[in-house]
Amino acid sequence: MDSSNASLLRKTEEEPNQLQLKLSLPNPLPNQLKLTLPKEIWFNCYPMYLYQGFWCINLEPTIAFQTHFQAQPTDIFITSLRKTGTTWLKALIFSIFDRAIHPLSESPLLSHNPHELVPQLESNVYAKSRCPDLKNDISPRIFGTHLPFLSLPDSIKQSDCKIIYLCRNPLDTFISSWLFYLNYDENKTVKPEMMEGYLEKFIEGKFPSGPFGDHVLGYWSQRMAQPGKVFFVKYEDLKADPKGQFKLLAEFVGRPFSKEEEQLGVVDGIVELCSIQKLKEVEANKSGRVYRQIQNKWFFRRGEVGDWANHLAPAMAQRLEKIIEEKLVGSGLTFKLHNAV
Repeated sequence: MDSSNASLLRKTEEEPNQLQLKLSLPNPLPNQLKLTLPKEIWFNCYPMYLYQGFWCINLEPTIAFQTHFQAQPTDIFITSLRKTGTTWLKALIFSIFDRAIHPLSESPLLSHNPHELVPQLESNVYAKSRCPDLKNDISPRIFGTHLPFLSLPDSIKQSDCKIIYLCRNPLDTFISSWLFYLNYDENKTVKPEMMEGYLEKFIEGKFPSGPFGDHVLGYWSQRMAQPGKVFFVKYEDLKADPKGQFKLLAEFVGRPFSKEEEQLGVVDGIVELCSIQKLKEVEANKSGRVYRQIQNKWFFRRGEVGDWANHLAPAMAQRLEKIIEEKLVGSGLTFKLHNAV
């Protein structure tokens, strides 16, 4: 499939010195740059480089994305840390636009993984080609990225495009990441007793696109400064009121639902279609792969708020919670850690 969702819209199936490495790259070239950057390994499968103040696992594609991507005013960007509900949000946003093209019974989500329909820029589009031709894709283009706000291409920050940022409480984010990466063959030697060591890495910000606090606060501050450009949604709020949050998202991207659509059950139908349980039942999500290393079924686990309590020792949870609270103090940003009783 095409690296962009445009084919479906045609009705076919901190460190200060590092922050100064601005988007004028690729000089120095990525391979040369790697030699100068701090390096860590996330689990046994992802080398990470401390680049522009965050831990980057797709350095060459990221630099290509920063260097070559030209945003259009109608673009939609779904931004997030990994394992925060990105797959679900991609399905919802895709469906907002696709409802004008396909009836729900013919939705591409019934035959494709959401990451195929809304491709990730640095780990998919620019991983396949360092300079892809995206300018002729039918508007609106919908993309995903895990980059921090400060590291987005200037064309995204300066255009009239829309940015939707999804965040999740740090405890569930960590546990979802832990369980996800254990699926990899390279991590068969990772044992449960090693969890605390990986939690320490997470607390230190040494995980893909981390640190956590810097990432969420970067978008949180932009939501405050540019509410018409940046929509900030918490996973916990989306779980508590999927229909209400979905309608707000549709309004934000300029495709609100009419009263007639609501009466006809279009909103309810899309929310149901995009639910984790329904997406799990799609054949493409049971057996396919969008990424070579990752089975699509790994993207769908439980998705419950507070599931961290089934895996994290209380002392470990309290340590992470305390560190994040200290980072967020004064920002006005808080997280719900438990499901409502």
